[in-house]
Amino acid sequence: MPGISALRYETRARGMTGSDKNIFAVVLERVHAATDALVSAGKLPAGLDKSRIVVEPPKDASHGDMATNVAMVLAKPANARPRELAEAVAEKLRSDPLIAKVEIAGPGFINLVLKPAAWADALHAAVVAGANYGKSAMGAHKKINVEYVSANPTGPMHIGHCRGAVFGDALANLLIFAGYDVTREYYINDAGAQVDVLARSAFLRYREALGENIGPMPEGLYPGDYLQECGAELASDYGQALKEMQEAEWLPIVRERAINMMIAEIRNDLMALNVVHDLFFSERSLIEGEPEEVVFTGGATAEVIVVAPKPPPPDLVAEAIAKLRAQGVVYEGRLPPPKGAPVEDYEDREQTLFRSTDFGDDVDRPLMKSDGSYTYFASDIAYHKSKIDRGFATMIDVWGADHGGYVKRMQAAVKAVSDGKAELDVKLVQLVRLLRNGEPIKMSKRAGELILSRDVVAEVGRDAVRFMMLYRKNDALLDFDLAKVIEQSRDNAVFYVQYGHARGQSIFRNGLEVLPDLPADPEGRAAVLAKANLALLDDPAELALIRRIAQFPRLIEAAAEAHEPHRIAFYLYELASEFHGQYSLGTKSPHLRFIIQNDPKMTAARLAMVQGVVGVLAAGLALLGVSAPEEMR
Repeated sequence: MPGISALRYETRARGMTGSDKNIFAVVLERVHAATDALVSAGKLPAGLDKSRIVVEPPKDASHGDMATNVAMVLAKPANARPRELAEAVAEKLRSDPLIAKVEIAGPGFINLVLKPAAWADALHAAVVAGANYGKSAMGAHKKINVEYVSANPTGPMHIGHCRGAVFGDALANLLIFAGYDVTREYYINDAGAQVDVLARSAFLRYREALGENIGPMPEGLYPGDYLQECGAELASDYGQALKEMQEAEWLPIVRERAINMMIAEIRNDLMALNVVHDLFFSERSLIEGEPEEVVFTGGATAEVIVVAPKPPPPDLVAEAIAKLRAQGVVYEGRLPPPKGAPVEDYEDREQTLFRSTDFGDDVDRPLMKSDGSYTYFASDIAYHKSKIDRGFATMIDVWGADHGGYVKRMQAAVKAVSDGKAELDVKLVQLVRLLRNGEPIKMSKRAGELILSRDVVAEVGRDAVRFMMLYRKNDALLDFDLAKVIEQSRDNAVFYVQYGHARGQSIFRNGLEVLPDLPADPEGRAAVLAKANLALLDDPAELALIRRIAQFPRLIEAAAEAHEPHRIAFYLYELASEFHGQYSLGTKSPHLRFIIQNDPKMTAARLAMVQGVVGVLAAGLALLGVSAPEEMR
């Protein structure tokens, strides 16, 4: 079939197009086929586990296009020497029409060089697939719950919450792109002592709004002026009435108002980051159930309000504890005093405990306080059980780094309450140090000593915040320099990547001089450029850039499997860097320019390569929640 390479012909023969599989997956199939042939020939035993075999880019580009660990993985279970097994597999691969060269390295790694037509096909797949390039079905619509931010509703979002919000949102985008059915969730900690402290703080602001001089905020209450608006609204709605009530009467009224206002503020802060959750789950609902249903009915002269009666709500925390008790992992007992704690801070009493030491924790954990209320841990167990009951066998929680000591016991509880059928992956997000030209800064008095997310977004923009929050691994400390993230230089990763996309659009506009009928819209342009003779792209630098483009689908699956969206940001910077480098080569060597005035065929092929680059840049930036500009000013 003239004009169709081995790769595209093979995939079409199975009823697929070249965009349905990434080139690494195709080569992995060839490796599996080689081992199957050795099994059929009696040189390998049947039933070998091939799940750990990978095909990946070599760490050193001089070693070839791809490398596989097949011999290292199968040698021991096959009772074979890795080097000899590698030679046997290599012999099969050498006859593959897709592969130009096979070499054995070290103790048994196999390095592969593909034929140029394979890379032309990989580029063709990227151009044809467009925005869907890299989209995977690996998730098979499996349900995953991603819970992130979940900041206590006691104040506005600060810069630490911001990082968790961006990380969780990008991770959800990535998992959806990889074929999972994702629910984005926010857990509202609206029960317990901290929301009562919030209410008392708001009550003082209410008294202040009525004209009282409240003086400095007492120690233990929330500082900052963000509750002044809440106090003013309470004063407007209730006048002096709340002051005339006992605390037991006004506390629930003020608490509800303050929580609702804080959640509204948090949601606005999240919207500024383009972060939208599917569900806000109330901690109080675990014990109190859903709010009463209020029905409005119109009358002849007035509106009648009917409160629909509901049965007493189930105590979901008690149910979770009962389930664990039935499994023998909850008991009544005593805990030794904490190491290093003063004797007066320790209460020696019999209490309800979870056997977290059975699951690798340092000490068993209490579920009930001395006053009979539940501990945070008990509520968290019930909350995660609710996720399981809603059909989530896979859960991802995004927490601040200060919760690291909580991870093991929560994973133990999930394992116990799900009978071992559910898994919890906790991603810890490290602190953010905010700098300006290398110097630490403070930005807001409104939240006391906290630096507000909204202030940072307002100063440098959403794109810079989102990209740079993902340009470090989540568990690494992040230095965020307000001056550097708006620099127009290679050292500013977000600028460099966005500039790559804008540069590509500029090249397309200039390309109209040679290809005047080239459509402006991406889909129409891709349809035209997909017909270009991509075999003309044979310069080593061009092939290197195409190889980088072809890594994107594999990267998506690897990042989704590891729950690591930062890999996308790293990859985009590398792709943009190679693209800018290719552009620079054209300034020094005119025959390598993207646009060749008297050669429309070469121009079309080069613009197809540019289309592949900008398509991947746009797709990757979208996963990170960052815009892909048409031009930069």
